[in-house]
Amino acid sequence: MASRLSSDRRRLPVPLPSDPRQAREVVRAEQRRRHEQLRRRRHVVIGVMLAAFVIAAAGLGRQLFFAGSDEAPKTVAATRGPAPMLDPPSLPASQPPEAGPSSAAGTFAYAGSAGPVAGGAGAVKKYRVAVENGSGQQVDAFATAVEQVFADPRGWTATGQLRLQRVAGQGTADFTIFLATPVTSEQICATAGLHTAGFSSCRITGKVVINLARWLTGVPDYGAPVADYQSYVINHEVGHELGNGHEACPGPGKPAPVMQQQTYGLKGCVANAWPFVDGQRYSGAKVP
Repeated sequence: MASRLSSDRRRLPVPLPSDPRQAREVVRAEQRRRHEQLRRRRHVVIGVMLAAFVIAAAGLGRQLFFAGSDEAPKTVAATRGPAPMLDPPSLPASQPPEAGPSSAAGTFAYAGSAGPVAGGAGAVKKYRVAVENGSGQQVDAFATAVEQVFADPRGWTATGQLRLQRVAGQGTADFTIFLATPVTSEQICATAGLHTAGFSSCRITGKVVINLARWLTGVPDYGAPVADYQSYVINHEVGHELGNGHEACPGPGKPAPVMQQQTYGLKGCVANAWPFVDGQRYSGAKVP
């Protein structure tokens, strides 16, 4: 009890001497003592705050260390600034065309009106144009593309013995040109025993069947734009309808005959979409 009372006892005021000089010295000494006491208290407070900070930091470090790899990414993500903006990956100057759907409705929409006559002389063969419903293609656009091929002076009408004219869907025609998805084109071709594996186009009596994927993308290593392949496949399959068989490449570096099966490779020739080259009918050896 005595020790407790002594520890709790406050310092009593110091009596001042009667001598003014001595009184000033006592006051100054008391001020110095209080100043020193205040300084020590500040040091103690600062020391306690530093110790608390160190302990807290150490605890946080242990928490991060033992959190495990599953949590580490979350902690980093919470303290990391916004991710830098990266430039998008550069794309090729020209993207490869899309092949379109592999199958669709299996029914067809026909061009509704007649077109001009292509060619200056000869018998007129009439044809219709149809596009499979659900293929994503417009029948009028396909009909226009076909007409442009037939009107070209390098085409089949250059013989002077043949003219070609598109008729309306309900009209009487010698043959019909179908643009069909790979599945549908294979089904149509298979009715005559031709199995294309959904890859190539075909012709059966009265029907020219153009494979949609080939129409939109051409074939690898053709060495010419897709538009050239489109002209080729129309001229090749219609060439069969006109009675022409397959032909071989005449030699390395020469134009491929339009009746060569260019879809399956050029065999050393270069791509050619037309039956007439330099104003002359161009052909190769007959293929049995």
